[in-house]
Amino acid sequence: MDFSWSEEQLEYKRAVIAFAQKELNEGIVDRDRDGTFSHENWQKCARFGILGLSVPEKYGGSEADILTTMLVMEGLGYGCHDNGLIFALNAQMWSIQHPILAFGSEEQKQKYIPKLIDGTLIGAHGMTEPGSGSDAYSLKTRAERVAGGYVLNGTKMFVTSAPISDLSIVFATVDPAKGIGGISAFIVENGTPGYSTSRDIEKMGLRTSPMGELVLEDCFIPVENRIGPEGVGSSVFSSSMEWERSCILGSHIGVMERQLESAVRYARERRQFDQPIGKFQSVSNRIADMKVRLETARLILYKVAWLKKQRKPAVMEAALAKLYLSESFVASSHDAIRTFGGYGYMTEFEVERDLRDAIGGTLYSGTSDIQRVIIARLLGL
Repeated sequence: MDFSWSEEQLEYKRAVIAFAQKELNEGIVDRDRDGTFSHENWQKCARFGILGLSVPEKYGGSEADILTTMLVMEGLGYGCHDNGLIFALNAQMWSIQHPILAFGSEEQKQKYIPKLIDGTLIGAHGMTEPGSGSDAYSLKTRAERVAGGYVLNGTKMFVTSAPISDLSIVFATVDPAKGIGGISAFIVENGTPGYSTSRDIEKMGLRTSPMGELVLEDCFIPVENRIGPEGVGSSVFSSSMEWERSCILGSHIGVMERQLESAVRYARERRQFDQPIGKFQSVSNRIADMKVRLETARLILYKVAWLKKQRKPAVMEAALAKLYLSESFVASSHDAIRTFGGYGYMTEFEVERDLRDAIGGTLYSGTSDIQRVIIARLLGL
């Protein structure tokens, strides 16, 4: 198992760090406070090639493998202080673009992928419902077969980018009797009769990433907008989650590395009782814990990406990575605040925001409780 990086991969990571530091951080405190999404920064990321990282060259992407993509997203997390923007980018890349690339028709790929990666279109992913969260496949949204397509009825909740989206991938049950095998996925474009999105839902963290509802009321969707064969919706969903968990967690690694460097620098400079606070064991031990979490999380995540590149199963490893990394991000964000003390609690120092953003990571893409259930089941419990 070789986790060494080529000079080309490392140069790509350095380039994205420099880009993010120069282009993406201005005004983040105000945008976070106001819950404002930056279309300008989204376009900058599209032009840089972020959205097209894993997309085949024939559709305008750079066709990077999962290890390279994860490393670049790690660099983006290090350089960009706007965790909400990174979250929205990841949501589009893995929950919208990947399902179309993996399961969509050639016509769907040609129609949507180039515009998604160049920033022309923004997509939303409609899976979660008011009554289904961790039990993802207990859907109430129905897709009734009719001549030429399907009529969809239902509501989707906690949908990333819903208020600003141009289209969405919606999961609905065609045949409830088949359970998980009766679920299909559909592409729904804005302007389709019976389809609407809600206003932005205000939330604790990731405030620069809009979130809302999708509502479908007797919404006709032509059969050519179904993604893959009927009944493969669970496979479409699972496939996107594997990439999402690897690459969005890569961004967390980058943030944790930046947090550690900031904490070390502050602990050396801040003096109390005539010495740097880093000389106090309570502070230095806390920073040492941040380093241990960072390196352990990095190795677990790199292993997942390596296994996926080798086309080997990584169900256990992915659950371990999601659980450990998301909770480590919360713990290290808390430790960073405690190291900075009162200044860490103040908005203007941009330390407390990471903690608010990190907590969401224990919920989305499978809660920590669900990851523990998966791990226990794989152990035969």
